[in-house]
Amino acid sequence: MPSLGVPELLLVLVIVLLLFGVGRISQVSGEIGKSINAFRKGLQDNDTDKDKKNDDAEEK
Repeated sequence: MPSLGVPELLLVLVIVLLLFGVGRISQVSGEIGKSINAFRKGLQDNDTDKDKKNDDAEEK
């Protein structure tokens, strides 16, 4: 399978810009960023919950 080079990636980027427009792409990228942050926060909260459960179990 041939790999994509810089010219091919630029062509894909131009086509995507023409199809969706700059405003829609920035909106989608912002939503992706928010979802990644929420996912990371969820992972940290989950780790914190596990630590609390382990501490409670050790105290008993």
